[in-house]
Amino acid sequence: MAGRTQPELSHLGAGGAARMVDVRAKQDTDREAVAAGDIRIAPEALELVRKGKTKKGNVIETARLAGILAAKRTSDLIPLCHPLAIDYVDVDIRDHSSGLAIEATVRSHGRTGVEMEALTAVSVAALTIYDMVKAADKTMVIENIRLMRKLGGKSGLYERDASPSRNE
Repeated sequence: MAGRTQPELSHLGAGGAARMVDVRAKQDTDREAVAAGDIRIAPEALELVRKGKTKKGNVIETARLAGILAAKRTSDLIPLCHPLAIDYVDVDIRDHSSGLAIEATVRSHGRTGVEMEALTAVSVAALTIYDMVKAADKTMVIENIRLMRKLGGKSGLYERDASPSRNE
């Protein structure tokens, strides 16, 4: 493609070695990221979740709290992520006919984005649901984990096309 430059992978140094990006020269800006994902659950197991009848307790609230904690601990899980001062995390879990839809919003004021924190929040919330419901449904599927929106920094605003989750 003439005139188009190849995108550069910021976490690869000379010779392809993994490296943490040096963000010292970046400006502090307000940052926000929204991520989403889905977990398909068999109808019988989903009914147990809806009625709060699972053996391990309140699935939705436990998963929501796990997602919040995961966002705060992302740099402990993803090797090249910067530890961030996160100002806000919200994890919303909605019930749909074929499972649950998870959305996480993360905000901070700093030199690097919070998309990994939002994606980690969704992932861990989904894994927590799986853990709590697996006795009732071993066929669950975690899917469609994706960045929906990113705001702040040099790249400005990114918004994914409004395509509904498969559970909506």
